[in-house]
This record gives sequence, C-alpha cells and structure tokens, in this order.
Amino acid sequence: MKTQKRQRSGKKGFTLLELILVMVILSTVLAMAAPSLRGFFGSRKTHDEAARLLALTQFARSQAISEGIVYRLNIDTNDRVYWLTSQRKGVFEELETEFGYVFTFPDDITVELEDVDKDDDEMFFAFTPQGTVTAGTIRLIDRRGLVLEITCPTVTESFSIIEREQVDNRYVSKYDR
Repeated sequence: MKTQKRQRSGKKGFTLLELILVMVILSTVLAMAAPSLRGFFGSRKTHDEAARLLALTQFARSQAISEGIVYRLNIDTNDRVYWLTSQRKGVFEELETEFGYVFTFPDDITVELEDVDKDDDEMFFAFTPQGTVTAGTIRLIDRRGLVLEITCPTVTESFSIIEREQVDNRYVSKYDR
C-alpha cells in the first residue's frame, strides 16, 4: 500500500491585519449608530413607565371589583413617585403585594396630571367596587418630546395609552394631523 502525502492547500484562517481591519470597520459603524440608539433606549423607558402605570390601573380596578373595596393609584409629582393603596377599615393603606411598591418616575420624564381627585394634598385615581374609576389623564413627556398619555375618558371605561404630539401648546394625536 502506498501512503499518500497530504498536501497543504494554502493558508487557513485570518491574518492579524484582516482582523484589525474588521474591528476598525465595526467600531466606525457603531460610533455612527450610537447617538440614535441612545434615543431609542430613552423612548423605551417612557413606554415601559406607561406600561407599568397601565398595569397598575388594570390591577387596581380588578381588585376593587373582586374584593369590594376602594383602591387608589396615588401620584406625588413633587417627589416623582406613585403607588397603590386600598381602603381597609376606612383608612387607605399600602398594599402588601408586589404591586405595593412605591415606584419612581425616571428623572428625564416630565409628569403632568389632568382631572385627578385630591384629598388634602394627595392626588389619586380612585377605583370603586362598582367598576368605576376617576376619569383623567397621566401625561409622560420625555426629553425628546415623546408624549404618552395614560388616560381614562369616562368613569366607566378602562385606562389606555395614547401617543400624542405637542402642537401650539396643546396635545394632539399623532394620527389626527
């Protein structure tokens, strides 16, 4: 039997120069894309905060109906926090569940409230055992001008998220223009 010699056919792999060239190209592309990615993550923060508020309103409404007690979504715009409470023995107490945390608005989001109930200096949306809720709006505005409204138009409807634009000191739907 003959043994065949293996012949090496050219070189395999990449040279150091080729790897460095690829790294330079990738670094250049990422450097150009970074500013737009920063804006993407900033708007995601606003959307995430709006989604959390919407989830809290849905939870408060369903719990108020099922437990037969009043729930509140409390909002303190000065301290930039919000939390849920429920009425027990005539007093509103913080919840002892994962929904009972005090949540903080991100620093780069401005919060505006419309048609909110007040008790002393506390602002809140009330959810009753009959399924009604305080009709009103929580407006989140990020530093880029994105406006998200968590709004309930009437006492019998649920909250929803609407994206708006600011035009001449008023907020209009992006799709109504």
